[in-house]
Amino acid sequence: MGSVLAASSSPPAPRGPGQVSVPPGFTMPPVSSLPTPPNVGGQVGEVESPLPNPGAFEECHRKCKVHFMLAALPLPARQVNHTLSLSTLGDSSYRFGATYVGCKQTGPAESFPVMVGDMDNSGNLNAQVIHQLTERVRSKMAFQTQQQKFVNWQCDAEYRGSDFTTAVTLGNPDLLLGSGIMVAHYLQSVTASLALGGELVYHCRPGEQGAVLSLTGRYTGTNYIATVTVGGAGAHASYYHRANEQLQLGVEFEASSRMQDTSVSFGYQLDVPKTNLLFKGSIDSNWVVGATLEKKLLPLPLSLALGAFLNHRKNKFHCGFGITIG
Repeated sequence: MGSVLAASSSPPAPRGPGQVSVPPGFTMPPVSSLPTPPNVGGQVGEVESPLPNPGAFEECHRKCKVHFMLAALPLPARQVNHTLSLSTLGDSSYRFGATYVGCKQTGPAESFPVMVGDMDNSGNLNAQVIHQLTERVRSKMAFQTQQQKFVNWQCDAEYRGSDFTTAVTLGNPDLLLGSGIMVAHYLQSVTASLALGGELVYHCRPGEQGAVLSLTGRYTGTNYIATVTVGGAGAHASYYHRANEQLQLGVEFEASSRMQDTSVSFGYQLDVPKTNLLFKGSIDSNWVVGATLEKKLLPLPLSLALGAFLNHRKNKFHCGFGITIG
């Protein structure tokens, strides 16, 4: 939920290992608690700690997504990657991606601007630009081209207060035809662990318009995160658990009222730092099994990613490998 590009076009093909995605660091660090003032006049002064910022609405279910994110980059950083995919689902493809991270550092693991893009052998382009405009306001622009034509583009602005986050996204606006999509998000910290919010998606085109409202609740524990989203489009629930420093697990449930379909998926991530290996795997209720292996080829500035996905019901197989330089 919350992606205009996903709402305004058919879902893109799943990304293979090594492909470019938004680098980590797009999440603001939590606001630290105020220190308790010293005793004055023999009385104990107590100041209630402020609530932390809940983060972005679209990140509520992100922990359970088995995605291939880029590692943290030195500042400034430039990174390129090459990906070759072989599949029985369609034609094989090659993708070239590039990432640039600027020098404006706003936190321990985030800096701006961030520019990410990738292009396949047919000339189809996906690109994003993320920038921190002020201390609390950041913006993002994204667009997609297919067959040398713009098919989707969106821009959004996000404001992060001390204990809330609000954002507005516009997708494919056309003033002449009177069409477009608008998405509004609001997420509020109720307690230090509980955050509640909502999403409103409004779309219009000649002769048709409509709106869908969704409500979200997220609870963050010491080593787990539970999130539930319920709305007119369906329901989405996820549970993320960090077992230890090396193993992370996630379970996700999705139900679509429009498609009349439900699915359950399970994923894991195993990090072996001594050998610079990262394993990821997933399986869902449709019997689609996927696994990836990422290896840093030290001391060279290279990373190798191998991945394979098998759909048992349709007897279809997809595999690929990627090389990241930088």
